[in-house]
Amino acid sequence: MTGADLTADTPSLERSFRGHKDAISSVCFNPNMKQLISGGHDSCVMVWNFRLQLRAFRFVGHKAPVLSVAASPSGDLIASASKDRTVRLWLPTVKGESTVIKAHMATVRSVAFSADGQSLASASDDKTIKVWALPGQRFNYSLAGHSNWVRSAKFSPDGRLLLSCSDDKTLKLWDSRTHGCVRTFYDHTDVVNAAAFNPDATCIASASSDRTAKLWDLRTQQLLQHYDAHDESVTDLSFHSSGSYLLTSSLDATLKVWDLVEGRLFCTLHGHEGGVNACAFSPDGDFFASSGVDMQAMVWRSNIGPSGPSPLNAATATPT
Repeated sequence: MTGADLTADTPSLERSFRGHKDAISSVCFNPNMKQLISGGHDSCVMVWNFRLQLRAFRFVGHKAPVLSVAASPSGDLIASASKDRTVRLWLPTVKGESTVIKAHMATVRSVAFSADGQSLASASDDKTIKVWALPGQRFNYSLAGHSNWVRSAKFSPDGRLLLSCSDDKTLKLWDSRTHGCVRTFYDHTDVVNAAAFNPDATCIASASSDRTAKLWDLRTQQLLQHYDAHDESVTDLSFHSSGSYLLTSSLDATLKVWDLVEGRLFCTLHGHEGGVNACAFSPDGDFFASSGVDMQAMVWRSNIGPSGPSPLNAATATPT
């Protein structure tokens, strides 16, 4: 974490998106900041174009709920993970063409690109993480060690490590070269729903059904901060690009922003009607998105530090 000189005001809701027909399980920004991507229990992937002249794209292909979506670093590819045991790769254009990867023997919980865009990690209820080479969708290697469903797997910024979390209440760090587990973290008392590296990979954070969020220092491998974060399960988290703030979402219908430098809650946000399933900062940290059981995806201006003009220019958007 860095003590960057950042000013912060309470985040403000910029725009909401409606079009899914069931709960929205995952949300992310296209790095080009022209699109928001969401995946839902209606088995659809939605691509929301920020320009008013462009309608939203609805991608149909999965045969069961979509649990995770991710955009490649270049923004020209979208990955989705589903209960139908597959991963799909989509082109974020009106045609919505996709390639299917028969990825796992059970539900695929998450999907994530490496920072160079040359690898894709998928995590599954079959208790494994699989890594695929791109382009070509060639299976590269598998990581096994969790004793229950794997909720998430993400690459470190330099691609040398992977971080996974599981229903077995643990987080694991993996070496992407040796494919071995280099550290297991046991501090949670319930399912770990999400985990992430901070931008300089000196810390990791986790979100759990035990209602807490935790941070570890990877250099000392010690628990750094513990937040009794929410009144219900903490479903997701995301680091601000500065590394100084952490965003969490919860089934208690709130989002919370944490000041990691001061080690305190910065603000609590109410907007969703029901549980919030996912949250994500934009790559530049100027915005963040959230999605929930109310079938809405929301984009908020973070108001952390200086920010440029908004790419969003309407209050509400619906697909046509």
